[in-house]
Amino acid sequence: MRYGEVKEIYDDPFHVSEDTTISYLKNIFEFHFENTPYWNAVRKSQKTNLESIFEGNLEETVEKIFNSHLFINNNEFRENWLSFLPRNYKGKLRFYQSSGTTGPRSLCHWDYEYVKLLVFYLREALDEIYHLDEIYNEFHQMKALLHGPYGWYQEEMSELVWSYGGVLYFIATETEGLKRVLEKEGIRGAMKFLEPLVKYSQRVLEKDRINLTRTAVQLLDIFVPYRENLEIIMLSGTSTTLDALKRYQKEFEDSTFIPLYGHFAFGDVIGMYTEKEIRYYPNYPFTVILPLVLEDGTYRIAKYGERGYTGIIIARPEILIVKIENELITRVPPVKPFKWDGFANPNREGIIC
Repeated sequence: MRYGEVKEIYDDPFHVSEDTTISYLKNIFEFHFENTPYWNAVRKSQKTNLESIFEGNLEETVEKIFNSHLFINNNEFRENWLSFLPRNYKGKLRFYQSSGTTGPRSLCHWDYEYVKLLVFYLREALDEIYHLDEIYNEFHQMKALLHGPYGWYQEEMSELVWSYGGVLYFIATETEGLKRVLEKEGIRGAMKFLEPLVKYSQRVLEKDRINLTRTAVQLLDIFVPYRENLEIIMLSGTSTTLDALKRYQKEFEDSTFIPLYGHFAFGDVIGMYTEKEIRYYPNYPFTVILPLVLEDGTYRIAKYGERGYTGIIIARPEILIVKIENELITRVPPVKPFKWDGFANPNREGIIC
């Protein structure tokens, strides 16, 4: 399968039907089972019957994928990432690292065509939900200051800002081990760790009128003196909780907060928050995320409102990953403009695996 075929079914990121998703996933699995060393070996060793897996609705299909034990472990992917690359794959590939913020780094390859489709999804969702297209135009330019790791994040967010005709300041820093610093030394230790990022951010904020930022909760305080300029605040990271959003919404009362769920293997997922929860809706059919509950040795998808471990299917022409993350999420129903289930309130605290 190639991206030319994918684009034929992805002309509107909000109108991806369940049948389309199942058919797409089946094609991707068949392609990788035939052409990708890791999955080819799985097919031969487990004698997996893909035809039986993809019979039924999407919920049944996802459960059968995980109950066929097709999920990989972190060490397998971290140590043998090249075995997940299809043989003789033709495309504009780039290998990205995970940030290393919460654990050892991994490498994952992206085709540049996916970056385009991801930005298409993000742009459409931001305009539909948050009306960014009504805020930024030829008369009012987006001026963005972004914090984050180099790699996929920089590329995705650059393309997104440019799509609005905006200009971008990207201030990156080394993030490996940041969570450990935060746990051992608290916010003061983390801020010392991030001192260069803070210094250069303040320099930009003093000189230019930044009206959009993408940052982490721990860094919001450096924007307080300039809050009258900030129209949009995008937040991501494990500290993006409902309590944090409510607390800082009072501090930045004229700003719109947009939560994002980022992952080095699939990019960002758009979030929305209410009084009770932060909901996220992935870019189907490329990324499927649902909570899984293990009962009597069998996985089932959680019921609405029920929490479970994060089951992820990343399915693209260049890569196929099936994982169960060490993180709890809640299943939530579709909400406009999305027609598929989402997940809410991801939390890694207190989990032992």
